[in-house]
Amino acid sequence: MTDGAVTIENGFAGIGAGAWLVSRGQPAAFFGETARRRRPGWRVADRAFLELVETTGAAKCADAGRPFLTHVPCASPLFAVSAKVLVAPAAARAGSFLLKAVPMGTAGALCVTQFGSEWVVLATVSRTARIPLADGETLSVRPEAVVAWTGGRPTGFCRKLSVRDVLLPRPPRDLLFTFYGPGVVWAEGSSGPRPAFPPTPFHLWRRHGV
Repeated sequence: MTDGAVTIENGFAGIGAGAWLVSRGQPAAFFGETARRRRPGWRVADRAFLELVETTGAAKCADAGRPFLTHVPCASPLFAVSAKVLVAPAAARAGSFLLKAVPMGTAGALCVTQFGSEWVVLATVSRTARIPLADGETLSVRPEAVVAWTGGRPTGFCRKLSVRDVLLPRPPRDLLFTFYGPGVVWAEGSSGPRPAFPPTPFHLWRRHGV
């Protein structure tokens, strides 16, 4: 099993011997041996992102593409974007699901892992903000900025949803997830598509309607 301890230093999450839920390719370095078990299950939503690993000694977890680490205790049920989970005790995982934003489609959907105890370390591309929500408050977050949350499930919102948005695999451009208090939301920075250089009349028309 595991003592549940984790240390974060120099962009690495240090763990000891035990059973861990880690992102694929982790741990980055370890003492002794690791027994790579299997993915969480054959028919679970987060199977493509996470796997179960047993370590016999200390190990270090870090993702070169996601250098910012956030330690979140799971005193209450926590829902985290599976692609942003770095490491957690295996016993903390309580399930997973696909959070759909577009009705009858998977465009813009987020794969989410639920944690019911202990803690989870999240790895993100940018720094993470912890945003508490009072009862009755709402918060809208871009899909790529969602990291984790407590409380009820958010709802997808799009100012203009066309049939193409439902049928095509890409998400709508103005898609948002709306969270409802009470609860806490963790979010990271978001970025838009790279502009054309130089911008052509076609790109200006598509972006600004000029």
